[in-house]
Amino acid sequence: MNRILAALATSVSMLALIPAPARAGGTFPSGIWTLQDENASISTQSLTDRFYVNGFHLGWTSNPGAVPQGLAAWGHAVLGQGRQRVSISLTQKIFTPAATTLINPPVNDEPYAGSLLASFSLIQDTHRTRTIMGFDTGVFGRDAGAEIVQNTTHAIIGQGRTHGWAYQLPSEPAFDLFASRIWRLPLTNPGAGLEADALPQISAMAGTTEIYAEPGVVFRVGEGLGADFGAPLISPAPSGGDAYSARRFAWYVFAGAGAKLVAHDEYLQGTLFQPSRSVQPYRVVGSVEAGVAVIWRGVRLTYTQVFQTERFHGQTGGIHEYGSFAASVRF
Repeated sequence: MNRILAALATSVSMLALIPAPARAGGTFPSGIWTLQDENASISTQSLTDRFYVNGFHLGWTSNPGAVPQGLAAWGHAVLGQGRQRVSISLTQKIFTPAATTLINPPVNDEPYAGSLLASFSLIQDTHRTRTIMGFDTGVFGRDAGAEIVQNTTHAIIGQGRTHGWAYQLPSEPAFDLFASRIWRLPLTNPGAGLEADALPQISAMAGTTEIYAEPGVVFRVGEGLGADFGAPLISPAPSGGDAYSARRFAWYVFAGAGAKLVAHDEYLQGTLFQPSRSVQPYRVVGSVEAGVAVIWRGVRLTYTQVFQTERFHGQTGGIHEYGSFAASVRF
């Protein structure tokens, strides 16, 4: 519990990095606030409470230009000119085996695991590109509170208790560096006032929880596509991020795919500094996504359905699915 509070304190302390112009009335930070949840229960399959079970994300993104002076200068020196924002978030992810009714799950199934991470990133946009660079820090394993969140939620909604959390991965500190680049490429106008574009991207992470690179591409059709760089997803997945521009009205439907090239996955391979359960990850994990996004009077709502190939040797059930819903509001 102390480490959960430490992760929360880290996220709150990051608010000190928000420059004064971003604070409405000098107190509440203006900008974009995002609440996002991903859950495997949103699926076309009958067995859903397994593997990547749930992801929760609470984020704040500054208005353009509201960036600490030193960070802004560094960003321009590395990336050139562009419109800058900073983003701060708190994210929890929960993983379980398929055999959630067993007190002692099979050792060749995905380990029970969770993480609670506070993130800070710099976002820099041009008319055709978005670059995101940052880091996360927090706790991995038992002290991430995954067991508490899952079983409390199940009790509230009347769903059966998950029994094997006594065998979850032990606690360790977590720290990761991450970066991504998205390109916005206009395509042939489909007519009827519609726009179409492609969003190729490459993302990467290196740290204690994961080491990977992931190329991907998303295709969109709709109106007002210049408002953002695609719908957000909790990493790792092709994601446009939390930042978007104000529009009276914009919308699009989208579909895309990505290929995650895995060098290390602590959720599967177990903790780094102490013995734990583990399974062998596949080195390439594919994903396909499709969904819809709407922006209306400064509010953005997105829904994405994700289909993911098997992540570890011995995984059962074939393609894994989860749904992702995000709501963002500008202040």
